[in-house]
Amino acid sequence: MANFYIDTITVAHELPNNDRPKFYMFGVPSYTNMGDQAVALAERKYIENEFPEYQYIEIIEEDDDAAIPVVQKNLQPRDIIAFTGGGNMGNLYHNHEEARRKVFSTFTDNLTISFPQSIHFEDNEDGAAEKKKSQEAYSKNPNLVLVARDAQSFHRMQRTFRNPVIFTPDMVLYMNSVDWKFKRNGALFVLRHDTEKVVKQSTIDNVKNLLDETLPVERVDTVLDEPSTITPITRETLYEAELELFSHQNIIITDRWHAMVFSVLTGTPCLLFGNSYGKGKHAYMDWLEYVNWIDYTDEEDTERIKKLMQSLIVQKRHSYDVKRSFQQLRDTISHYAED
Repeated sequence: MANFYIDTITVAHELPNNDRPKFYMFGVPSYTNMGDQAVALAERKYIENEFPEYQYIEIIEEDDDAAIPVVQKNLQPRDIIAFTGGGNMGNLYHNHEEARRKVFSTFTDNLTISFPQSIHFEDNEDGAAEKKKSQEAYSKNPNLVLVARDAQSFHRMQRTFRNPVIFTPDMVLYMNSVDWKFKRNGALFVLRHDTEKVVKQSTIDNVKNLLDETLPVERVDTVLDEPSTITPITRETLYEAELELFSHQNIIITDRWHAMVFSVLTGTPCLLFGNSYGKGKHAYMDWLEYVNWIDYTDEEDTERIKKLMQSLIVQKRHSYDVKRSFQQLRDTISHYAED
């Protein structure tokens, strides 16, 4: 059964019968990665704030296949098709890429937007095979616009596909910052457990030992153990809980891009380490290098890392604004909506 989420109402197998143009977002996650959930939340707020004439409809990823014929039956010329953003374009996450191909190659007559993504096809047999499949699928859609969230991905998308590519920040940077004035007392390690992990355990252990001397240390991940699934109805409460957790910390040590973004939004000092193909590093350099309480490092020397952390913890919060950098996305949607 395909579930369509409209405001806070779940509608099964049917769509609202009104004259408003629809904005269909496919691939919306139900899994518990709060980075991807934050992306989905930001996408919804972006469209509802910037294009209120559109009725925003979310399609949970496991319902993509069932939803396609329903959307096809109801699709109108002004409607827009989109696929959720994140960091999974390529061959590392086959299920996401296969779903993206199906949507892009199906809805070829309406504006179709791949929301801000990082891309990585590995330099091996699987990467080459999956890249060819994606090139064939994407090329079937003359109205497809790809959005890259870092310069590395922008250039890779341009080299890989014939579709137009635009450049914006990750959607979570559209979200408003918070300043909840909580007392900070802790160091939070937010670390990967997947194939993208590259930071050495010995480096993490050394950093933990340094912080153990002065702060209570906790290790978590942005992938939650509970609940088992997240819906568009429960998402925002969990997102706010994540920001609250970050707001209580003196420093965040992470190799997750969205943990750095949550640190930006909460004014929490953060030291970011790399992942397997540099998406965090490049996004940091493109959009956040000027934020004083955030830093990126490939350093392994404990004393140098200690100096970086000491410098970060004393940095003062200052204003920042990347929302103007979504202008290319706004123009893409505006021009279509006005036609």
